[in-house]
Amino acid sequence: MAKLTFNKLKRTEAIWLPQIPEHWDLIKVRHLFKESTKKGFPNETLLVASQEHGVVSKGTYGKRTVEATKDLQNLKLVEQGNFVISLRSFQGGIELAHERGIISPAYTIMEETSQIDKRYFKNLFKSPPFISLMTLCVKGIREGQNIDYPTFKNEYLPFPPLEEQQEISAYLDKKNNKIDKFIRNKERLIELLEEQKITIIHQSISESKSEKKRLKFACFLSRGYDLSSDKFKDGNTPIYGSNGIIGYHNFATTKAPCITVGRSGSVGEVNFVDCDFWAHNTSLYVYRNYKNDWKFLYFLLLTLDMKSYAAGTAVGSLNRNNVHEILVSIPKINEQINIANKIQSELNKINLAISKAQKEISSIKEYREALITDLVTGKRSVPQSQMI
Repeated sequence: MAKLTFNKLKRTEAIWLPQIPEHWDLIKVRHLFKESTKKGFPNETLLVASQEHGVVSKGTYGKRTVEATKDLQNLKLVEQGNFVISLRSFQGGIELAHERGIISPAYTIMEETSQIDKRYFKNLFKSPPFISLMTLCVKGIREGQNIDYPTFKNEYLPFPPLEEQQEISAYLDKKNNKIDKFIRNKERLIELLEEQKITIIHQSISESKSEKKRLKFACFLSRGYDLSSDKFKDGNTPIYGSNGIIGYHNFATTKAPCITVGRSGSVGEVNFVDCDFWAHNTSLYVYRNYKNDWKFLYFLLLTLDMKSYAAGTAVGSLNRNNVHEILVSIPKINEQINIANKIQSELNKINLAISKAQKEISSIKEYREALITDLVTGKRSVPQSQMI
């Protein structure tokens, strides 16, 4: 397999890019792009700038966003293939527009004025060295930060010969396709392993044929304690809300070990807590376990469809009185411990496999980032055998 080769480099006057290949040019942004400020197209598709997907329609994006409903004529027109500087470009680079439409007037639209390979610049504009440049062009503070285009347009960009831009893009497209497929396969593996964990818990708990009793006689649930976020105090005590830790405090309401169940918000979510904590009012906690094994109770609660017992508002809240009436099998304490140990042993093996897959995903993403950076900045060149 052909390896990337190092280019002969020359020094530049660009702070963010001190060296480029000897045969590359260094050109100011304003000589490659111009700002587009076209408005008055209220009937065009509403667009959103996403660091993950680029500039796409709100329908394609899928996630909930604030949607403009008036003064649409004041939104800026974006043509497919334009580049868009958003309010988050100092963190994630400049986005390529995949569709025509209109977008926030606070954004800067860049239209190329020279013949370029847009895929090359798409990769360049998302590379860590380039993003470091964007942080130097910021104006405003906190949430209002934006890129000062008059400053940015006078910064330098590397400009390889057009043919080489295309070669780099084609090579990265192939690599990205393989990497994306690898990540999808690993993510699917993780999903299957998580499903396997659920199956193991359900099967192990259902194997117990002990006499059934109401849940309230196996573990009695109580509502957590009110504590608004402005009352959180500096400390090391975790505050457990409906789906885990929501903050920290300087006082604990509940001793460990314990179990919490989401009461409002993430209704029915179960968490095992192994340290003293504050049980928040958005959760229920096991007030009394009747000398049953904590781990067994935790696995038991995971098998119950407690979300179906939510009632009240559209969001829903978990009524402990309803949950308390669920019939469950509670074996003798020794059997509880054996069942819990068996489950935990199997879960430990699966968790190792999940951790390995997650590390492989992280490693391949780091490799991709380094590969893109090396190629778009000219540190390395595409192998001759890979050129199209």
